[in-house]
Amino acid sequence: MRRYRYLTGDVFTDHLFGGNPLAVLPAASGLSAAEMQALAREFNYSETTFVLPPEDPSHTRRVRIFTPSRELPFAGHPTVGTAVLLAHAGELALTGEATEIVLEEGVGPVPVRIFAEQGQAVAAELTTARLPEQGPPPPEGVAEMLGLSADDLAPGAPPEAWSCGVPFLIVPVRDRAVLARAAPVVERWRTLLSQWWAAEVLVVCRDPERPGSHLRARMFAPAMGIGEDPATGAAAAALAGQLAAEVAGDGSFAWRMEQGFEMGRPSLLEIAVDKHAGAISAVRVGGRVVPVCEGSLTLPAAS
Repeated sequence: MRRYRYLTGDVFTDHLFGGNPLAVLPAASGLSAAEMQALAREFNYSETTFVLPPEDPSHTRRVRIFTPSRELPFAGHPTVGTAVLLAHAGELALTGEATEIVLEEGVGPVPVRIFAEQGQAVAAELTTARLPEQGPPPPEGVAEMLGLSADDLAPGAPPEAWSCGVPFLIVPVRDRAVLARAAPVVERWRTLLSQWWAAEVLVVCRDPERPGSHLRARMFAPAMGIGEDPATGAAAAALAGQLAAEVAGDGSFAWRMEQGFEMGRPSLLEIAVDKHAGAISAVRVGGRVVPVCEGSLTLPAAS
């Protein structure tokens, strides 16, 4: 029999049962890809991560990320959450109020800064391994696919596709009331997007609920086996490409995005972009993490 420790936490929140749940196996050596996928289905969170020794000894860990249906090359809430949960559980040593690590993921090395308060890891911020890439123009019928009308879309802000390793179709809508009504019509989604450049959809508006927030979003990912995601760091990173295109000049720019409120899992994601010579030079996504539980699971001996 093989025994594996697991950790869980809520990511992009400062309180228990908010944010996006995550399961982490901090020492996953010996598991096959098929076993990792089966365990991700068993936990049935948006993502489960499996932590392995790094391939490059100068890096901290290698991390494989699985949704209930497939492996991802990159995802934000698993990256941020894995870093904090490993440090909180004593799997990573903190070097002070800010600790720099590098996690190897499918997109490449991902730098992460872990923030500590009173000696405990409480938050993290990742820097994307890839800068935002804009995809092709989306097909017609996006509003109808979301159960909306063309008048519900934000004026002067057409849907666009962006990626920082995982592509998303970003659909700006007029306000929070429209956002609350958005719901993918699965048959229309299958026709329009299931084989298109970006199968996942981030619906966003500039009508947030809380002071200090700039955006409110919902993310639908049928292709990942996720009906709706409470907090999506990879989508926030992709959105950074669109946001950065709207600001003139060089410097650092920041936004706070609300997500998961309609699901009863309020999440706050911090997005930051650096621009130099008119171009994006870095994208960062961060937030707080609350540890929830830990335990162990037992698997049969490997055949």
